[in-house]
Amino acid sequence: MTNTTLLTQATDLSTEDYCVLGVATCFLREEGEVTEVKIVEPIPSAALEALIEKIPTSYQAACSKTLGEILIGDKIQIPSELPQDASLCERFEERILAAARTYKSRPEAKKHIPLGTIKQDFNYSLERKRVLNSENIVRPEDNVKQHEHTHKVL
Repeated sequence: MTNTTLLTQATDLSTEDYCVLGVATCFLREEGEVTEVKIVEPIPSAALEALIEKIPTSYQAACSKTLGEILIGDKIQIPSELPQDASLCERFEERILAAARTYKSRPEAKKHIPLGTIKQDFNYSLERKRVLNSENIVRPEDNVKQHEHTHKVL
């Protein structure tokens, strides 16, 4: 599906709609080794407002663009302000349209990164690593033992 088709199917969006792309430091686990990767992903308005409050984040930078500057014909254009060697996140097209809708419903969030600018003063931290391909395997010893009276009516 081409990006032009994406925008024609999303009748509530246009090429002039605002969105924010961020570059995050993530990790891939392969055969016991952890590899660092840079990922470009859309940031919805609620997440951006949390980042502005200085919560620790894996985002190094974020820039604001219009959908038309990112979805050009059948190509996705990573903004020149972000690292060109970064990979796009999974389901990028779907996520960018969803993120753009959040700025339509909360236009006041646009003031944090004015259109065409970049923000790099986030509370960047890798203390809690974002592992993209991790699996959560639950084992019997992970179960919490409850007291025998927990579910009894006394």
